[in-house]
Amino acid sequence: MSAGMAISLPPGGVLLGLGCDLIEVERIRGVLERHGDRFLSRTFTDEERAYCSKLKFPHKHYAARWAAKEAVSKAFTTGIGSHLDWTSISVYHGVRLEPLVRLDDKARALLQQVGGTGVLLSLSHTETHAMAVAALVRS
Repeated sequence: MSAGMAISLPPGGVLLGLGCDLIEVERIRGVLERHGDRFLSRTFTDEERAYCSKLKFPHKHYAARWAAKEAVSKAFTTGIGSHLDWTSISVYHGVRLEPLVRLDDKARALLQQVGGTGVLLSLSHTETHAMAVAALVRS
């Protein structure tokens, strides 16, 4: 899906996959403290690191993106591994600050293979937990 492109499901639109994930924010904070840049560069895109690192509590936003990557990989039914890398999925914001998904070439090929045209994403976090729901759609 290209940047800024909204997806709507008109009558006849198809939901191809649904995934969700919930993670404890403290778990991501602990990994950040122990592994720092090594963890960040392996797991998050430059775009995600630039956004999260400027925020007051970056670990909360990294946790939401972790949950998003897990949710998207579950919607694909592949998980993270041979079909998708951690950095195959990047979360960014649209003009209304809505969470959007940018896929790398590998993930776009997989989306095309399953007949999808886009990924819908919802994120939320509290002090203690972050969650995401992702849907693969064909409109």
